[in-house]
Amino acid sequence: MEKTEAAAALGALAHEARLDVFRLLVQAGPQGIPAGGIGERLGLPSATLSFHLTALRHAGLVNFRREGRSLIYAAEYAAMNALLAYLTENCCRGDPAGCGPGACDGAALIADRTGARR
Repeated sequence: MEKTEAAAALGALAHEARLDVFRLLVQAGPQGIPAGGIGERLGLPSATLSFHLTALRHAGLVNFRREGRSLIYAAEYAAMNALLAYLTENCCRGDPAGCGPGACDGAALIADRTGARR
């Protein structure tokens, strides 16, 4: 992933509603969710939702397909993983083992913040 693509993706996710939409689509899996279902679950009016979905599409984070009269939206997992890889590619100067256990492990960091046991 190039810096401009990473900046576009991060910019698209830098809005609470878009972040909520993206997280919902990630949770839904590759089958996606109809636009109306996204709006219902998140309490977003259709015009607002359409605006946010367009921003996420332009950033390459979501895609859609048509099924009859419905638009089904899904997360672009390859783009999400590319963004995560871009952000962490030089973690601990390229040697995650040098940082100590879990330093570059997002799940471990979340567990530490929430007090959950590993």
